[in-house]
Amino acid sequence: MALGTKVKRKTQQLVDSKHMLKGITTASFLESTIVPVPLEAIMVPLMQARRDSLWKIAFMATLGCVIGAIFGYALGYYLFDLIGQWVIDTFFSQSQFENVKHQMRNQGFWFVMTLGIAPIPFQVAMLAAGATQYSLPLFLLATIIARAIRYFGLALVVYYAGDRAEHLIKRYKAKAIIALSLAVIILWWASNQLSG
Repeated sequence: MALGTKVKRKTQQLVDSKHMLKGITTASFLESTIVPVPLEAIMVPLMQARRDSLWKIAFMATLGCVIGAIFGYALGYYLFDLIGQWVIDTFFSQSQFENVKHQMRNQGFWFVMTLGIAPIPFQVAMLAAGATQYSLPLFLLATIIARAIRYFGLALVVYYAGDRAEHLIKRYKAKAIIALSLAVIILWWASNQLSG
């Protein structure tokens, strides 16, 4: 069965389920920890079908990601020597991870914000934050802001565009991500200038 058909079938099951909010929280947790696949493929059709729960869906997706971020941070902090290297070797390269660790040490908050908005696997940021023992409160704050922008942004599009939301998101997603990432990078640069 094609991936698109599977996603549609699972989304329809989630729409009809009385455990829809728990399901989206679990899906968000899995997306942020194990399965590096964008959650939007499920969230947008779900939001369109369940507009009565639009803001709850965005909130629960953000919550699932934050729980996943704590889990990933803990893995990096406590178990990096045991399993962190396996995750890097399986999903990334050592040079990518070393670059991320360097960024975490120097500009952790803004780096996490950028990775949280951009369509880049977030797992590497979580592991690096834990492995470098970056401030957990700052890591969580950056995660919450970035994922809230992402998920509540989707909810806003569905709220205003209705049934056209999925088409609009597919059409403008790349431009929106680039614009948001640039905004974060500009804020990052401005904060460096003010503190420097």
